[in-house]
Amino acid sequence: MKKYVLPLLGLMSVCASVHAASSSPPNFIVIYGEGAGWVSTSVQMDERNPESKGKHAPTPSLERLASAGMVFSDGYAPSPRCTPSRAGLITGRSPAALHMTFVNNTPGNRKLLPPQIVMELPTTEVTIAEQLKTVGYATAHFGKWHLGMGLPTTHGFDESDGANSNGGPDNVSSPNPKQAYAITTLGIDFMERQLKAKKPFYLQLSHYPNQGPQTQEEVDADTVEVDKAIGQVLDAVKRLGLADNTYILYTTDHGTIGENLPLNGSKGVVWEGGIRVPFFVAGPGIKPKSYSHVRVSQLDVLPTISALAKVKEKVPAGVEGGDFSSVLFNGGVGTVARPREEFVVHVPHYDPQSPASAIFLGNYKLIRIYETEERRLYDLAKDPYEKTDLSAQLPAKTAELDARLTKYLKDVNAQMTTVNPNPQPAGAEGADAAGMGAAGMAAGGMAAGMGAEGMGAAQ
Repeated sequence: MKKYVLPLLGLMSVCASVHAASSSPPNFIVIYGEGAGWVSTSVQMDERNPESKGKHAPTPSLERLASAGMVFSDGYAPSPRCTPSRAGLITGRSPAALHMTFVNNTPGNRKLLPPQIVMELPTTEVTIAEQLKTVGYATAHFGKWHLGMGLPTTHGFDESDGANSNGGPDNVSSPNPKQAYAITTLGIDFMERQLKAKKPFYLQLSHYPNQGPQTQEEVDADTVEVDKAIGQVLDAVKRLGLADNTYILYTTDHGTIGENLPLNGSKGVVWEGGIRVPFFVAGPGIKPKSYSHVRVSQLDVLPTISALAKVKEKVPAGVEGGDFSSVLFNGGVGTVARPREEFVVHVPHYDPQSPASAIFLGNYKLIRIYETEERRLYDLAKDPYEKTDLSAQLPAKTAELDARLTKYLKDVNAQMTTVNPNPQPAGAEGADAAGMGAAGMAAGGMAAGMGAEGMGAAQ
């Protein structure tokens, strides 16, 4: 098995770059942001790049968390859509393998037909909550679930506030700020009770989007309120004396709608703007104000937390992520053992861009666009904004990654598009403009203009 690197997040001013063994199992808090891209916070995501910091609403609580631990400049969501990413995070399995590659099935009448998808997380999948319960952890999920109609409690969580979708328990277009503070209150109460019971815990707080047309001022106001709610969690951890034995991870499910400059693309696309997201961890043994340039993804969360919690059960079959705890305790450098060297994001759906897949290997990223059968190759170390397609210059590397992608999709039994025998005529209902299969996807800073996922789309 080869080794590759990944990082987590550290909290509240803990010293030592070497993990000091604790007499009690550590606690874990995962704060899952909604639709916030790489530059959606005021945290600078790459210490070498001033452009990697958001220019809109300040997020002092997230700055506080990031400065207490490690920021991963190359952190990725498993998908540019929320349901697939959420499934990937709690199972460690790729959306392609789970057949959970989209939010709902909207075949349309385009050149390609999407596959039928799994819209409910199967109870046969082992979640991070179920892993931790084998070693005595209390588990809770509060906030946006979006993994079907089944309750989180059917997937190993002792407590939850329901199988909530974008609209939250009230099913409204703008759940925040009410729900941002509501899930925080529930989470703090859960922490207090576990502390009294002397029981280690895993707490996931998944925030909601505010939907519908919004001005930048309204988006910024929502960001500020969510950040304040996160600050309340950090304050509670400190007040309860949990900081020295609690790991806190912040990441998000995909990029924002619209532009994610300087990255290319947005929610719904496999370009960097759709899938590169904030990713930082704080906790015991993690050096404050540290950065890592090791590529990590949310598929790594389950194996990493399992290792930190000393779970005796083997990581479930099919988990593609790896344990990056050694990177956390080594100043952001090291290796991560994963079953596969490559990282793949597979979206066999119009969203509204052409169905596409992306494969990462080393510094290279290849994108396969299914509608046009194009291949695009980028060297992310030199070209993180995906401005220069190297496929013509490096045909051997392009062919290598393309072959690896084909093998990966076959190995995980990924679902693929099929040719539509009766496609809609070109230009009808703006199909060509929305498809962005060729020229549109090549343009830098694509505004994919994704619509909200819909309050009722619980999947």
